[in-house]
Amino acid sequence: LEVCSAERVAVVPFGGGTSVVGGVAPLRGGLRAVVCLDLRRLDRLVSVDTASMTAVLGAGVRTPRAEALLAEHGCTLGHLPQSYEYASVGGYAATRSSGQASSGYGRFEDMVVSLRAATPRGTLDTGGPPASAAGPDLGRLLLGSEGTLGVITEVGLRIRRRPERVLDEAWSFPDFAAGVDALRTLAQSGIRPTMARVLDEAETFVGAAVGGRESAPGCQAVLGFEGTGAEVEVRAAAAREAMAGAGGTPLGPEPVAHWRDNRFSAPYLRDSLLSAGVLAETLETAAPWSGLLPLYAAVSGALTGALEDGEGGAVVMCHVSHTYPTGASLYFTVVTAAGAAPLERWGRAKRAASEAIAANGGTITHHHAVGTDHLPWMAAEIGPLGGEVLRAVKAALDPEGILNPGKLIPAP
Repeated sequence: LEVCSAERVAVVPFGGGTSVVGGVAPLRGGLRAVVCLDLRRLDRLVSVDTASMTAVLGAGVRTPRAEALLAEHGCTLGHLPQSYEYASVGGYAATRSSGQASSGYGRFEDMVVSLRAATPRGTLDTGGPPASAAGPDLGRLLLGSEGTLGVITEVGLRIRRRPERVLDEAWSFPDFAAGVDALRTLAQSGIRPTMARVLDEAETFVGAAVGGRESAPGCQAVLGFEGTGAEVEVRAAAAREAMAGAGGTPLGPEPVAHWRDNRFSAPYLRDSLLSAGVLAETLETAAPWSGLLPLYAAVSGALTGALEDGEGGAVVMCHVSHTYPTGASLYFTVVTAAGAAPLERWGRAKRAASEAIAANGGTITHHHAVGTDHLPWMAAEIGPLGGEVLRAVKAALDPEGILNPGKLIPAP
């Protein structure tokens, strides 16, 4: 990094390459050249402390290897995003990733206890003790920094014992609003399933059709519980009472089993569908509970309006997949005709959805990160002073601006 800074060569850190927002696009930002810095050889378990239940992993460790290394000590991360097969530990930290078990295990940033990053100015080490009041937490600057402030090389993480038991249950609700309200009740009651999501009517129907099942009316929610046998039983019993009280009908474990079996295969369909003239894409956001359904309606309407043209309509599906006491995320899947120019067609829809998100109190990204795709909306999200702070931190750590230019940080 010192050499690249002296020679004005841009550096793009590369972990697993799973960014869907242009996070690893090789932009040179007016510099002489651009280098892709492959982190795959930072692939070891640096240390593990089973008394403190922490471990330090190299940033290039991909999730299956991380789980295999921790399993030798009877432990797990419990981080399962759809990019699980290829995404790296460093990438998770750099993008503030969330996985399907975030309701129980938390987002990846909640697991991080320390970070080490290389910068053109030197090495930055943050964290270590379980808590500290020694000024602002500098590690929080690196979480979500997307390679623009430094190259994360090691990540210290809170780990957990591998669960003795996994229990899955599906529920049916009359409509999406009822299902969302049921998940809000769980999130605010202290009953924390390891995994919780609710699908709207369109996604419920499509999921059942793809799985060769008859769709139950309304929408479907899926819950998963992990832990010791006793823990799972207590939490599942409390969740059943809450779900039934919210108007849910139990469907048993089978719909969840089908979803788990196909969880990591869905992204592979995108290119095959495109070659058949079908455009399938996703986007996500988050909002407080009070604004969640209005935001859902606004984004759904924006996507439908942008894609209802002479080239065909669109199927817009959505689910809530990450819940918090104060709000939740919305994850949209769009299927439409590719048309003559699919990139331009999706670009129009993405812009319409992003404007609707910004106008209706949502975040421009809950877990896909900013990259290049969401950069136009960053200034509105963090405000002028927030942009100035980010630029000041970058100037201190990366004075020549070589680290992943054109991503995350809004221009003055």
